[in-house]
Amino acid sequence: MARPARSSFVCQSCGGVSQRWVGKCPSCGEWNTLVEETDAGPPPGSGLTKASRGRAVTLETLATRGEAPPRIETGLVELDRVTGGGIVPGSALLIGGEPGIGKSTLLLQLCAALAGGGRRTLYFSGEEAAAQVRLRAERLGLSTSPVLLASETNLSNILATLGEDRRADLVVIDSIQTLWADALDAAPGTVSQVRAATGSLIRYAKQSGAALLLVGHVTKDGQIAGPKVIEHMVDTVLSFEGDRGHPFRILRAVKNRFGATDEIGVFEMAQQGLRQVANPSELFLGDRDASAPGAAVFAGMEGTRPLLVEIQALVAPSALGTPRRAVVGWDANRLSMVLAVLDARCGVSLAQHDVYLNVAGGLKISEPAADLAAAAALLSSRSGAALPSDHVYFGEISLSGAVRGASHMTARLKEAHKLGFKRAIVPAAGEIDLDAARIGIERMAHLKDLAEATGPCQ
Repeated sequence: MARPARSSFVCQSCGGVSQRWVGKCPSCGEWNTLVEETDAGPPPGSGLTKASRGRAVTLETLATRGEAPPRIETGLVELDRVTGGGIVPGSALLIGGEPGIGKSTLLLQLCAALAGGGRRTLYFSGEEAAAQVRLRAERLGLSTSPVLLASETNLSNILATLGEDRRADLVVIDSIQTLWADALDAAPGTVSQVRAATGSLIRYAKQSGAALLLVGHVTKDGQIAGPKVIEHMVDTVLSFEGDRGHPFRILRAVKNRFGATDEIGVFEMAQQGLRQVANPSELFLGDRDASAPGAAVFAGMEGTRPLLVEIQALVAPSALGTPRRAVVGWDANRLSMVLAVLDARCGVSLAQHDVYLNVAGGLKISEPAADLAAAAALLSSRSGAALPSDHVYFGEISLSGAVRGASHMTARLKEAHKLGFKRAIVPAAGEIDLDAARIGIERMAHLKDLAEATGPCQ
């Protein structure tokens, strides 16, 4: 007699399991996220059934040399940069992003580029009908591309399709939250369904050598929806970011087993789809008003790529008991720290002023070296005097007011020189190849030096 299926309550946010329903998840503290799911056994082909006697495996030492993994160059230079030189066959990639940011457009262009090079690409759409995908392809000018398309959400049907005919080079699932397995009595998008579908598809990719690309939904906090174990199962996790008010899109690698995780790819959303941006610094500085006070150019680094972006600040007298602090594109905690250092170490108090800080172009900066550029923009707005238009700034500010060194200083300066900047305000510490930089250098040891250089505050 078959054992009756047991049910449990699974948190859709963290994957925690509870034997009874409660309003608040005991694992992550989220409210109303527990959903009843029935454990009816693993889906077919998942490899989760009771196994027979195992076999001994071959052991190797750390000194065993292996060849570098081969890569499939996609033809999209920005995507190849983020993935570490191309997509590794047999690997699984997960890409997440807000609705409407351009994930499906990017993947359709990727499939068309690989199919045009003779690769066999399969696109399974679970959210749109095949006719809708064709309309997007026609708008992008890719309607003649030999991409194989299907609108399917049944996991068994997808695995059966992949098992017949010759092996695919790239399989795209858009999206993983829409798939469902017959053997699981749960709705699509639940933790058990997403985990089972991901495990089965990754097993196929490892066995066949086909590259697997999964699209994941995101929550209101910007995190990929579903259990966190999904991000551990895949080889690469990509995040597609952007502001709907700006045409720029940033592709980041959050996790990458075959490359670095600090590289970014820059795209611009145009009428014909996503256009690659070879020189993002020139694009982010294209509409800069150099004569306005409160604007400083920051020479930053994103992975191995130097990136120049404008940091804008507005300091205005406040009529409120608690002045406002608004930040877009930067860490609000670092702004509070810079304001405190200006007050305590430089004698520049902004306690009675509203402070607004913005990173132009919709870019998000997390590098500590942006402290000096943010401080320069704040001081410029406070004094009402514009900073020199041919100056760039970078350096981390400590709580003592000292300006600390930054990494890749020569690369930052070379990028600034290439874009026509004449002088750089840099930390006093740190090695710089002056012959390679070819730009005027002004060393700064303390933030007080910058406050004195910007002139008296009004």
